[in-house]
Amino acid sequence: MTSAPGSSGSSGPPASPPSRLPWLPLAAAGVTVLLWASAFVSIRSAGAAYAPGSLALGRLLAGALVLGLVWLVRREGLPPRAAWPGIAVSGLLWFGVYMVVLNWGEQEVDAGTAAMVVNIGPVLIALLGGRLLGESLPPRLLAGMAVSFAGAVAVGLSMSGEGHASVLGVALCVLAAIAYAGGVVAQKPALAHASALQVTTFGCLTGAVACLPFAGQLVHDVADAPLSATLNMVYLGVFPTALAFTTWAYALARTTAGRMGATTYAVPALVVLMAWLVLDEVPGLLTLGGGALCLAGVAVSRSRPRRRTTVVAHGAGATDTGPDTDTAATSAPAATDSRRSAAAD
Repeated sequence: MTSAPGSSGSSGPPASPPSRLPWLPLAAAGVTVLLWASAFVSIRSAGAAYAPGSLALGRLLAGALVLGLVWLVRREGLPPRAAWPGIAVSGLLWFGVYMVVLNWGEQEVDAGTAAMVVNIGPVLIALLGGRLLGESLPPRLLAGMAVSFAGAVAVGLSMSGEGHASVLGVALCVLAAIAYAGGVVAQKPALAHASALQVTTFGCLTGAVACLPFAGQLVHDVADAPLSATLNMVYLGVFPTALAFTTWAYALARTTAGRMGATTYAVPALVVLMAWLVLDEVPGLLTLGGGALCLAGVAVSRSRPRRRTTVVAHGAGATDTGPDTDTAATSAPAATDSRRSAAAD
């Protein structure tokens, strides 16, 4: 991970240089998706013994404790001033509102309905990223998200069964998706000024402070909950929160918010696989097909266009103009050099 300066000055770290290991951000995103998928299995246990607010607070306290210890050991210091607006907004929306509202919504609707509604989040991230961050929306990203969303709907329908859905539950899941999208888009600019560890640590701490009104309920639930539920709550804080949100921030700093949001469509497919392996829940054909669509959509959204090759009339042969990316600026220098070479000939 990229470390910020040890002091809390007003100037942040310079922009992250290109990684010497180009696969590292993708690996970090993979860790995030895997751990977030595992969270659904743990929530099933912890959510039966903990109220939505107390579960969110307990998870955030465990995550903030681990992140705080790592932050102290690494001596990264406080984030620069420029990073605090994004940290505060993402902490309130994503770490605070999202976790409480999603826990509450999943008590009002079945898991399939919750999965379908919350999965509008990546679409909102792409739209907000384009509007507020000036990110492009390449056709491959949009096509991949459409395929993945169709897969998420298929998985959701297969999971619904005889479940129930209330207007309140659906509204809560929509609010969770909005809070998730807003938190991600707010976090992206903060990562230009602070490290992934700083942004995650203080975002998690902000969410924990926002959830302090549930402290009394948490004390009551801890006293009555079985040990397995409490251990699952701690697991949620240490791995799907502390570790996964840090690897997410690391990867988000090195790609667009829309592309990272599309990556989370792999979560439903992994949840299906984990439920099959861990809970012995054999998926049906619709579930397997939906999971395959989710993974296929992620692959499309993260793929790169093929490099185009053109022939320069006065040159010695074919000239590679580079990938057909969303911004023409990447190919402009090559085109200029080709014209100069042709003129020189």
